Amino acid sequence: MTKWKRYLWLGAPLLIILLLYWRESTSPTPAAVEKVEAKHEEEAEAKQEETATFRVDVKGEVSKPGVYVVRPGMRVDDVIREAGGMTEFADPLQVNLAQILQDEMVVLVPSAAEEAAVPGPSASAVGEKLAVNQATAAEMETLPGIGPSKAEAIIQYREENGPFASVDDLVNVPGIGEKTLENMRDSIRAP
Repeated sequence: MTKWKRYLWLGAPLLIILLLYWRESTSPTPAAVEKVEAKHEEEAEAKQEETATFRVDVKGEVSKPGVYVVRPGMRVDDVIREAGGMTEFADPLQVNLAQILQDEMVVLVPSAAEEAAVPGPSASAVGEKLAVNQATAAEMETLPGIGPSKAEAIIQYREENGPFASVDDLVNVPGIGEKTLENMRDSIRAP
């Protein structure tokens, strides 16, 4: 029996070492784990990019007018380049190329032959509410109770804090109170 005990004492550690080696060789290496994690991160980013896109309508003097899918943070200049750029008849001085794009926005590139009084991307029809997220200072000044300084304050707030999620967010703009908002509520829309 002592002979078996001796073999057991010698064989048990060897068996444990073999089991540990086998377990280590079948477990994934750190490099393999990193590859799997990187693949999952890429898939998550791709899904996020898919859901984090929206559409804008590009019209007027561009090579390829139409509806374009864009990502948050893109600017008017970016989508105009995607639309093949402005035509030779375009008036680039009437377009704010630095404006950040928003969902359902209309980017209108007017012709140089058209008068400067052509409505911009924020108001396209008589009686339509003014889109405060796209309106110019001049367009905002047509609202009741809004002069040049309040119009500039609205634009500055919009540029610093992003687009207004609702009309009620205008009370966060310095100089715009509840009364001013109520006076212009029927004339504006956001988003």
